[in-house]
Amino acid sequence: MKVVITGGAGFIGSHLAEGLIQHGDHVIILDNLSNGKLENISNLLKNPHCTFIQTDISDNTQISKYFSDIDYVFHLAALADIVPSIQEPLKYHHSNVNGTISVLEAARKADVKKFIYAASSSCYGIPDMYPTRETAPIRPMYPYALTKYLGEQYVMHWNQTYDLPCISLRMFNVYGPRSRTSGTYGAVFGVFLAQKIAGKPFTVVGDGTQTRDFTYVTDVVDAFNKAAESDIRGEIYNVGSGGTYSVNRLVEQLGGDVEYIPKRPGEPDCTFADTTKIQRELNWKPKVTFEEGVQKMLESIDLWKDAPIWDAQGIDSATKDWFKYLGKEE
Repeated sequence: MKVVITGGAGFIGSHLAEGLIQHGDHVIILDNLSNGKLENISNLLKNPHCTFIQTDISDNTQISKYFSDIDYVFHLAALADIVPSIQEPLKYHHSNVNGTISVLEAARKADVKKFIYAASSSCYGIPDMYPTRETAPIRPMYPYALTKYLGEQYVMHWNQTYDLPCISLRMFNVYGPRSRTSGTYGAVFGVFLAQKIAGKPFTVVGDGTQTRDFTYVTDVVDAFNKAAESDIRGEIYNVGSGGTYSVNRLVEQLGGDVEYIPKRPGEPDCTFADTTKIQRELNWKPKVTFEEGVQKMLESIDLWKDAPIWDAQGIDSATKDWFKYLGKEE
């Protein structure tokens, strides 16, 4: 098959590209490298089955030529992070909403077989029920979550109106090697591993009893493949680990001292995907246990040796707008 991966030089995208190329598919990676890194795909760039194009997906005229004879489109390109989305909502709307429409139009005009969208479980905000089903109320708490949900709505609308076969995957707390460390105060695994290398205490938000549905990246890649290969269209699926694990349990697994920092507004005490639908309809289920995943992260800890090292004071400064705009100045 011939596929396009937008954001293919990013964390999840690079793993997806690697798996597809190993399968024998030809992969065209479109990435402007605002979040992605060439080192994530350095082992692929010399492969004749990989083509890398540095380009902005929002420029439909520029990207459309790369969709000729494409079978599948995996749309993962997006700006991430909570704080920058609060500070620059127009930038996030342009990338995550306008960019999605641009890619949808390129895929529609090329008459691709399937369009798979990387959605975010942040659309649920603070859910009423756990595990959380796809039918749960949508309550985005900050612009990143909103723009990812709006992108999903456009994807489903193109499926309905233009008969473009689409599936959206709402991912929960994905982690693994190459997870992003750039940006304003990154995701918990990258922060903790950099702190562990430096011998610094883990900065645990609140009392650490909050739980997250940590989902290993290879399981997510498998979900993308199952979605593309299926005959199903116009559906939305949660992609989670089948469990939810406390941050305290994570730091116990990693091993080290802890420093507690203030709880952040707009964050749920729990994320926990109900994966009944994707298991039933796509025959997908996670394979990597939490303990196995943490061990894999420790085995690849050198990947975080150049990551920024955060402490409580730095986090407080970086997240000031988070507390200000989400209504709990502290």
